[in-house]
Amino acid sequence: MSSTTEPGTQTAGHTDNSIYIDAPIDHVWQMTNDLPTWPDLFTEYAEVEILESTDTYFKFRLTMHPDENGKVWSWVSERTLDPATHEVTARRVEPGPFEFMDIRWTYAPEGSGTRMRWIQDFRMRPQAPIDTEGMTRRIDGNSKIQMGIIKEKVEAAAGNPESAR
Repeated sequence: MSSTTEPGTQTAGHTDNSIYIDAPIDHVWQMTNDLPTWPDLFTEYAEVEILESTDTYFKFRLTMHPDENGKVWSWVSERTLDPATHEVTARRVEPGPFEFMDIRWTYAPEGSGTRMRWIQDFRMRPQAPIDTEGMTRRIDGNSKIQMGIIKEKVEAAAGNPESAR
């Protein structure tokens, strides 16, 4: 990327990850959309504070565990659930180092289980501590890790003996 690129014109970051979870779609949907339990489901989140909610809309603050430099990151997001299509759209309301961050979660039946997919589109601000390309690599790698952890926890909660280690 050229150093003469004007802020706001850089290509957006994009990640697209999915994982097969050996559990029924309704179980996966319920467990992964229960925001107050996210600190137990994800290893990176220390706290979730629900600011506003309806049956299908949440405005909430996520707080991460301290990073490798001891910094605690926190932001407000909105999350809208569509139970009929098993799709979720989310965006950061307080984007922090991001110019924008949009996320789409989809859930689809696959065999006896569920395919959960996360699509993330974002762009870093020019003054952010990491550029869009670097953040794309970080988000892509971390999504794979978190999805693997979620898979194990959801399958164990569904009574899948293979995952209850």
